[in-house]
Amino acid sequence: MNENAFENQNANAENTDNLAQNDEQENSVQDLGQEVVSEDFEVDAENDLENATLGKLELELQETKDKYLRLVAEFDNFRRRNAKENQELRKTAGKEIIESLLVVLDDTDRASKQLEKSTDIESVREGISLVFNKLRNILQQKGLKAMDAVNQTFDADLHEAITEIPAPNKNMVGKVIDVVEPGYYLNDKLIRHAKVVVGK
Repeated sequence: MNENAFENQNANAENTDNLAQNDEQENSVQDLGQEVVSEDFEVDAENDLENATLGKLELELQETKDKYLRLVAEFDNFRRRNAKENQELRKTAGKEIIESLLVVLDDTDRASKQLEKSTDIESVREGISLVFNKLRNILQQKGLKAMDAVNQTFDADLHEAITEIPAPNKNMVGKVIDVVEPGYYLNDKLIRHAKVVVGK
C-alpha cells in the first residue's frame, strides 16, 4: 500500500512537473508569439510610414512635373508670340514715316503735272521749293537732323574724306572745306557720315 502511495505521489509529482513544464512552454510560446506580433506590428507601421512618405513624394514630383510642363508651354507660347510680333514689326517698321511722306509724294505728282503745262519758270521754282521744304520739315519732325560739317575739324568718326585740297589759309588746315554729301543724325544717332573735302 505504501509503495502504491509512493508511486502515486511520484506520478503526481511528475504530472505536476510536466504541467509546470507545459505551462512554461505555453508561456514561452505565447511570449514568442507576442514578440513576433509586436515585431510584425512595428514592421507594418514602418511600411505604412514609408508608403505614406513615398506617396507624398510621388504627389510632389507629379505637381512639380506639371508646373515644369506648364512653364515650358508658356515659354514656348511667349517665344512664338514674340517672334510673330518681331516679324510684324519688321514688316511695318517704316509705316509711320512712309504715311507722312505720302503727302510729299502727292505734292511731287502735282508739281510734275504743272511742269508739263507751265511756262512760268518762277512759279515752277517756287512750287518745287515748297515741296522740298515740306519734305525737310516732315523728316525733321521724325528726328532727322543734318550734320553741320563745314569749317569743322575733320573727325573720322563723323566724316569721310573724299579728297584733300590745299587750304585757303592756315586756319583751315585739317578742317572741312566743302561737303560733297551731307551727314545725318536720327534722334541724335549718326546714320550717315558726311562725305567731305579736307584742307591740307
